[in-house]
Amino acid sequence: MSGRILVVDDLIVNRRLMEAMLQRDYYDVAFAESGEQAIELALRDPPELVLLDVHMPVKSGLDVCRELKAHARTCHVPIILITANGDRRARLEGLSAGADDFLMKPVDSLQLSARARSLIRLKRSADELRRRVADGQRLGLSNDQHRMIFGQPSLVVLDDPSESARALGAGLEASFRVSYVDFAGLAAGDADQADLMLVPLAARHCDPLAVVAKMQARESSRDVQILCVGGPSEAALATRALDLGAHDILSTPVDGEELQARTGTLLRRKRQVESLRMQVEESFEQAVTDPLTGLYNRRYLLSQLQPLLKRAELGGPPLAVLVFDLDHFKRVNDRFGHDVGDDVLREFAARIASNVRPTDFVCRLGGEEFIVVMPGTNDDYAALAAERLRMVISGEDFGVRRGGVWLRVTVSIGLACSENASFAPDQLLKQADQALYRAKQEGRDRVAKAA
Repeated sequence: MSGRILVVDDLIVNRRLMEAMLQRDYYDVAFAESGEQAIELALRDPPELVLLDVHMPVKSGLDVCRELKAHARTCHVPIILITANGDRRARLEGLSAGADDFLMKPVDSLQLSARARSLIRLKRSADELRRRVADGQRLGLSNDQHRMIFGQPSLVVLDDPSESARALGAGLEASFRVSYVDFAGLAAGDADQADLMLVPLAARHCDPLAVVAKMQARESSRDVQILCVGGPSEAALATRALDLGAHDILSTPVDGEELQARTGTLLRRKRQVESLRMQVEESFEQAVTDPLTGLYNRRYLLSQLQPLLKRAELGGPPLAVLVFDLDHFKRVNDRFGHDVGDDVLREFAARIASNVRPTDFVCRLGGEEFIVVMPGTNDDYAALAAERLRMVISGEDFGVRRGGVWLRVTVSIGLACSENASFAPDQLLKQADQALYRAKQEGRDRVAKAA
């Protein structure tokens, strides 16, 4: 994996060393000799990763980290802090300042490569979601004030009796709902809904790399944040775990404050991605949903008709469409106002949607015109369903709260079926429209079949 990396160090020998390591993997490397220069370069052209030495004159790496994470243009850029071996205070301060990871000097090239690949991969996935959200906002389909409400986060610990897994979990019980799962439980999906998972790399009763691979292989567990825990003897396993999809590595002996900081960072990252994904889903939903009634719109209808008709053309079950038009709806708007008219449309939509099969779908074409698409339905059954839906509408008056009135509403319905039409969506809809026109010509409040 290639990518653009900014290396920040005041010593040229360190910059050259990092350059040699990174160019082996064909990274595009830029350099800054000071904190001030790093901020200037990052804001001008944000990189995909920043490697930041903690100890620099004038503006320290911690100060640079805080400024980059506080700026909207660079807040999503991952930062790896480079610290002196044993500099616990700098590590904790860096994680609190928003750093995503840290490496200790002298930097191991394999660890650097694995962590860089992992963080850039995660950033690109999140960036793609952000682009989709931004596209939705430009089209007016997404709200940038979106907020999600999360419950207490859950943590699953791989319970290996030979390790201090339960001690790790106990240290996080104040922040997480902690549970312990063995390898059999993982295979059964017991960890699929967790927010985070702790995996001891020194586990003896199962292969920890197999655990990481299994969690990443299943779509149901792919979003679980995986924190692997291991000592120097598991360094090779840690590197491999990152490549398999682990999200972070914690070195033993475990520092309780660092454990809290790293799990907090992972949880925050997961919540951000979940929020972005929810915004993307809402944007898609708004793109295919009528805002007044909550039904599907014409765009969704046309996207679904073609494959359904194609299946019918190839010998699959027939497809019926019912086109509805509220009778004399203009009189409602003229007499009571558009607010009351909107209430009538919402109530009409609710009655139709609650009286069709789960396999059917209801769309609003615009104004007072609606359509029900009925897969696997022949002409005769569709006629019975249409007559029942007509009675659902006319059989009970509409209570309009804002108008303080009860209104009798009737509907005319045109029916067309793929058994009696070509397999082109526009032709099927045209036949249903012609049948609807005939129903109105014959007196309204009735069902008419396509000729």
